Amino acid sequence: MGASNPVDAWHLSDDPKVTIAAENIRLRYTVQRSERRSPLRRSSRSSVTGPVLRGVSLAAREGEMVGLVGLNGSGKSSLLRVLAGLQPATSGTVVASAQPQLLGVSAALVPDLSGEDNIWLGTLAMGMSPDDAYFAKERIEQLAGLGDAIRQPMRTYSSGMGARLRFAISVAADPEILMIDEALATGDASFGERSKEAMHDLITRAGTVFLVSHAAKTIEEMCTRALWLDRGLLVADGPAEEVAALYRYYAHSLAQNKTDAAAGAIARAQDSFPPIALGAEEQ
Repeated sequence: MGASNPVDAWHLSDDPKVTIAAENIRLRYTVQRSERRSPLRRSSRSSVTGPVLRGVSLAAREGEMVGLVGLNGSGKSSLLRVLAGLQPATSGTVVASAQPQLLGVSAALVPDLSGEDNIWLGTLAMGMSPDDAYFAKERIEQLAGLGDAIRQPMRTYSSGMGARLRFAISVAADPEILMIDEALATGDASFGERSKEAMHDLITRAGTVFLVSHAAKTIEEMCTRALWLDRGLLVADGPAEEVAALYRYYAHSLAQNKTDAAAGAIARAQDSFPPIALGAEEQ
């Protein structure tokens, strides 16, 4: 990284520049739970809290494509939302050179409008000028690959078609920091190849990309670096191919109930690719 503290790394002038840095990010959740004591007594409500992110620190530079791997509930999507400024952390610091864009303009898209109209709406919502939106329309349609369905209302689309359109709209922009949550998990092989080409083109045009995918093989093939989250902890940070491969072995071992092998995989990842360590872990 070039610095022991990611917020210090933010101030470095070295090329490529640091585009986003996070220090000791912690996030706790609170869930309301109902408890029925007996048929004759009213149910009571109580809150349960627990850690989602436990002291995550990182710094990413321009030109990096950073993949996030980890089991369901490990905190990957929560970390993206905190880095993008959409979810306030319980504690910690995030600094960025530009406003990160979290993939998914679904909040701006309208189900009753056609795909064509939603391309216009989505690109404008991302901050494109009308001229830029006009010239981006054709490449968005080609990447989405929806054919004549592009002129039909989005409410008639399958979930995969909608995801492809949202992805195509999002990568048409030129964000300095782009965050993608499971956008490549849908679509046929043809779309998969087009999306990979679009992402490589985006890295050339833009700055830093974060990608969450449950398919660790996607992280290996597309990313330059991988972060491995486990129960809210960043346990490894290193080259995508090596970290994702260790994670795949870990997940496979757990699925086979080989707990010793899984523990060995996570220990090797921690030893070989230790993340920046700031502060004590939260239990």
